[in-house]
Amino acid sequence: MNDIVCISPIDGSEVARRPIATDAGIAAALAQARQAQQQWSAVPLAERKSRMLAFLDVMRAQNDEVVPELAMQMGRPVRYGGELRSLEERVRGLVELSDEALAPVVPRERAGIRRMIKRVPAGIVLVIAPWNYPYLTAVNAIVPALLAGNAVILKHAAQTLLVGERLQSAMDLVGLPKGLFRTLTLDHAATEKLISSRSVDHVSFTGSVAGGAGGRTGRCRDLHQSRAGAGREGSRLCAARRRL
Repeated sequence: MNDIVCISPIDGSEVARRPIATDAGIAAALAQARQAQQQWSAVPLAERKSRMLAFLDVMRAQNDEVVPELAMQMGRPVRYGGELRSLEERVRGLVELSDEALAPVVPRERAGIRRMIKRVPAGIVLVIAPWNYPYLTAVNAIVPALLAGNAVILKHAAQTLLVGERLQSAMDLVGLPKGLFRTLTLDHAATEKLISSRSVDHVSFTGSVAGGAGGRTGRCRDLHQSRAGAGREGSRLCAARRRL
């Protein structure tokens, strides 16, 4: 079985090595995520917001460990390692915006007709995150998806393998349904296979132009929704579209 290996650009040492998830492991994660999402979607938004703020507290408490760990993975000097400050601003901002963003849309009333567009979760969201701002770019998609009642499968970059594990351990501590958030170690082939299987309902990709134009997101057009960012973009809350 092939492994994903993170090599430090600082000294060429091996920082982390993880086996690529098997087909059986991916299938089990998807089944658990589907079940957990049904439970999570019934949780009131106020409680979802509380869990995301609890996640933020866990991450903030790990800052002294995260900064040097991140430096070894991607070579960013520790003096510029304050990414969790930006993460805090982003998470708090998304939580603050969620009530308005997820509220039903009520068009102007017409005599005798009550109209409303209700926002519902998409289901399972696959988040493909890059290494350059590995925490910020990941939560840009993870937190909105969870606030909206979705489950999340995270595929993080090989260069920042430990970031996905940090996010996983933090989410595991805040009382989410088991399997609602799952980090999987995937190579490009496994990622494309997962997308092509239509086992996920939404894909959020942030990465290189070449990656976005190539196989990793080439099948996204077959999904109801996809979001590909080859550069700096804002966040959004993910909800499924339905024909009315």
